[in-house]
Amino acid sequence: MKLLITGGAGFIGARLARTLLARGTLAGRPIDRLVLADQFAPPSDLLADVRVRGLTGALLDHGAGIAAARFDGVFHLASAVSGECELDFDLGMRSNLDSTRTLLDALRAAGNMPRVVFSSSVAVFGPDPGKPLPPVVADDTLPAPQTSYGTQKLMCEVLIADMTRKGFIDGRSARLMTVTVRPGRPNAAASSFFSGVIREPLAGAEAICPVDAAVSHPVSSPARTIEALIRVYEASRDELNGRLALNLPSLNVTVQQMLDALAAVAGPQVRALVKFQRDERIAGIVANWPKGASAARASALGLMPDSSFEDIIRQYIADCRAQPDAHLTLKGLTR
Repeated sequence: MKLLITGGAGFIGARLARTLLARGTLAGRPIDRLVLADQFAPPSDLLADVRVRGLTGALLDHGAGIAAARFDGVFHLASAVSGECELDFDLGMRSNLDSTRTLLDALRAAGNMPRVVFSSSVAVFGPDPGKPLPPVVADDTLPAPQTSYGTQKLMCEVLIADMTRKGFIDGRSARLMTVTVRPGRPNAAASSFFSGVIREPLAGAEAICPVDAAVSHPVSSPARTIEALIRVYEASRDELNGRLALNLPSLNVTVQQMLDALAAVAGPQVRALVKFQRDERIAGIVANWPKGASAARASALGLMPDSSFEDIIRQYIADCRAQPDAHLTLKGLTR
């Protein structure tokens, strides 16, 4: 089988690729070719696998090639992130909506009805004067995004649903929760601090939290997110119960609970490296996001959230220790 991962050089895309290559199969079929499309070249360890090819550049420039390739399956992860979409409307529309339309048109032109998993977002939910946001958003909560990023994700969900109805693709949209802890440097996502307040202190650096400690949000570890994306791909239409967009499992936590977990796992001296300095722009975006989420349909597929935020931190530490430069990424950890 031939697979495409857009955003394949990114953190989630590369981790998904490594997981799929290690499995060797998807939905009971051997993986013969895995194409990783991104603005940047994939990591060298992935390119060293004879099954992997890189496709570098904007998706908007690769429609004809994607149509000719006739992929059997696609994980569409490529996206501009929330903060930059709010600052640059045209960038968000081009990177999120226009690129998705180009990809879907190419898959339609291929004519083989490929299976597509789209990484949507919990950001499709937001408060609306006519229907206030509930404390916990469910699969059937009315999407009412209050950011450009969430709006673009919702538009893509609807487009994928219609192209599935028409028989052009076999699509399903998985609403990702905020993935933490992400390695590397902070990015332009408004949610970036959810990783930063853990990652930086573990590396011995001060971290700034731009929101109040009482802020609550649904999060998920990278491992649980990858597991869910694969399960959603492999689910039959009957298992999905006819509806296309579903919430992925989450752990609903406050910032204070995250920091308490950091102290429990790494010690109070590491927790003390987190300082609060409110950023009104970030706080305003986050205030329009759900405070918690449920995932009944994902649960019916056998998917479960992380058991605790302490476990999420321990997963990150274990991942870092498996890397050659663990002494740098964990130099603040004394336990």
